[in-house]
Amino acid sequence: MAYENLIVEREDNVGTITLNRPPANPINLAVLDELDAVLTEWEKDKAVRAIIITGAGERGFSAGFDVKTAGTPDGERAMSRGQEVFRHIEKYPKPVIAALNGFALGGGCELAMSCHFRIMLDSERVVAGQPEINLGIIPGWGGTQRLPRLVGKTKALEMLLLGTRINAPEALNIGLITKISQPGQLMNDARELARALSKKAPVAMQIILDAVTRGLETTIDQGLKIELEGSQRVGKTKDAMEGMIAFIEKREPVFKGE
Repeated sequence: MAYENLIVEREDNVGTITLNRPPANPINLAVLDELDAVLTEWEKDKAVRAIIITGAGERGFSAGFDVKTAGTPDGERAMSRGQEVFRHIEKYPKPVIAALNGFALGGGCELAMSCHFRIMLDSERVVAGQPEINLGIIPGWGGTQRLPRLVGKTKALEMLLLGTRINAPEALNIGLITKISQPGQLMNDARELARALSKKAPVAMQIILDAVTRGLETTIDQGLKIELEGSQRVGKTKDAMEGMIAFIEKREPVFKGE
């Protein structure tokens, strides 16, 4: 499939999706549809074990919703479509890493928060936040729900109600991001993490991602049931046997996702 708004690449077991609408990389309906299409394709591809999402250019990861489409049929459709696609990422059976090379604001921050990991460039121009209130609106792609889950209610309310923008050190301090990258190292750091993840057992990875995501949305008792079911399922895989044998033989396991 040819993509007009994305650059889609794959190297070994790592897929990279670059939002390609510089300098701000705004997100419209077409971007959402293409992003969902890539994710759907790679979800079925066993060769892809980890995914990186980043932005083209040096200014922005994404400024969020493309305001030029506001009030149009595509713009209205994008509101619900954004929730669908970001939920797809949040529930994705393979780890997804957001590499924040520039500002991640509004929908751009919401896209990053839907990913499992976030790595942020340490630079004055790189900030993250939900500034929608300054426009008299609210986040519409999960910001009011995912931000409190990641950083806690009090800090989330501060960011949401004041429209606060934070840099990489503060984002790391409050738990919004996984790692800070120095200039010139962002994609290297993202690929290093992706390669490390891609060596782990794919079925176990999928079950852990599912158990954590669903567990956070239910009671501890129900979460433990989800975990038990996952444990029983993964225990029957060939990868589990390979892991045990490799441990006994004191070698690195070779997992095949079986």
